[in-house]
Amino acid sequence: MAWLVLGYLVSYIPYVMLLKTLVLEMSGTAGGPVDGLVLLPAAALGQLAVMPLLLLLSGWWRYALPRPAPRGGGAALPPYGPVLAAGFFASLVVGTTTLAFTFTGTSVLLVLLLMRGGVLAISPLVDKVRGRHVTRSAWAALLCSLAAVLVALGGVPDHHLTLPALLCLGVYLVGYVARFDIMSRVAKTGSRATDRRYFAVEHAAAPVFLVLLLAAGALAGHPALRTGFTSFLATPDAWTAAAVGVAYEVLFVFGTLIYLDRRALTWCVPANRCASLASGLAAAYALHHLAGTPTPTGGELLALVLVAAAVAALSAPALAGLRVPAGRSGQVVFVCGNNTSRSPLAEHIARHEAARHKAAGLGGASRFTSAGLHVAPAARRHRDPMSPYARAALESLGVHSARRRARCHRARPLTADLCRRSAVVYCMTGAQRDEVLALAPGTAARVLCLDPHGDIPNPAGQPPEVYLECARRIRTAVRRRFLDAGGGGLHGGTPEPA
Repeated sequence: MAWLVLGYLVSYIPYVMLLKTLVLEMSGTAGGPVDGLVLLPAAALGQLAVMPLLLLLSGWWRYALPRPAPRGGGAALPPYGPVLAAGFFASLVVGTTTLAFTFTGTSVLLVLLLMRGGVLAISPLVDKVRGRHVTRSAWAALLCSLAAVLVALGGVPDHHLTLPALLCLGVYLVGYVARFDIMSRVAKTGSRATDRRYFAVEHAAAPVFLVLLLAAGALAGHPALRTGFTSFLATPDAWTAAAVGVAYEVLFVFGTLIYLDRRALTWCVPANRCASLASGLAAAYALHHLAGTPTPTGGELLALVLVAAAVAALSAPALAGLRVPAGRSGQVVFVCGNNTSRSPLAEHIARHEAARHKAAGLGGASRFTSAGLHVAPAARRHRDPMSPYARAALESLGVHSARRRARCHRARPLTADLCRRSAVVYCMTGAQRDEVLALAPGTAARVLCLDPHGDIPNPAGQPPEVYLECARRIRTAVRRRFLDAGGGGLHGGTPEPA
């Protein structure tokens, strides 16, 4: 995430400088206001031209191709319809972001601050609607970021907003609300295939939609858009406008990847907005030295200090995790999707096997628990219990000691902190292992598939005999792990490659 934020910050600076330089040059030659709708077609065409190149060089275009659904209960690939819709709303964000730098008759800084503040305000609302857990550090970063926007807003001398600026702000926020909602529903899973499918399809669709929208406006007779597609493309400034689109394409890559992090938007959005505010200030100083534009005000510099505080708040959990020795708790965690069948089966079977080994004088002092990757972090009493068929399978295997614990079981969400504190994390499928590694980077040596020979399929929705067969396979895998560890627990075995 740190590299993504740095990439976003660095790529935002040339975008702002190119756009502001273009606006200043055209204001001087035209002797009057610059209509952003004249510049926008060339910028959109520049972004459209470079988009295939980036997808080709990254190789992520392959994820946009039709693929079979993952086996073993892994995160489902997002359907094309919602992701294409997200691409449409992303095109609204792209277009209005560029337009915001070209307004006359109102403060550009005011519009940009309202845009950033609006996105910060909507992120916790989308998280709450989608049932995502928001950490204290994320709330602290959100408050620091909002404070930074408000402080900078206090230094804006002109708070007048023209009708075009209000319309631009409204379209921008609508685009973000819809995009965040779709992204939270079909992506942000931590699964490489899922998130890269979303990225590739949305990324390919956004500039196409933007060009089509602008072309439709030109065909409908809008004079500025018609000029942008005709006479303006023959001017030298058109190349600079196209370079604006190329620069935006690069920062669009970093921005989307930041938002696709599986953590809550209230964590991701401040990281993105902090980079945006910092790069805006850096670009302002660069333009002051190159073109004599005004330097940032004291309020904007204070806002930068608050941005630094937001970055510190976001970084605090990761830094704290580095100070805690990995696996100090000696705990073993079993992971599946919803923590109602496979992982609780593994938890109770492992506890039963550990008791047998201990009775035989072979050790077996590990502590066991289970968690789910797709469990909403709601109140515990609202979480799902263990499947009755899974409890029956435990009885059939003779794991009678688990009877009371199984009845009291409630699904729990897997957290990065739980992964870092545990001695080993066993997943039921390879796709789930990818999700865990996305949630808790740096734990690859301790995150394994329970059965190294293949995925353990999800028995949900199947008859009781399928649950029993699943439980038998889990028991075999658990016993093999005990043998790999020399009978003393489940800490041994060979890590799967990352």
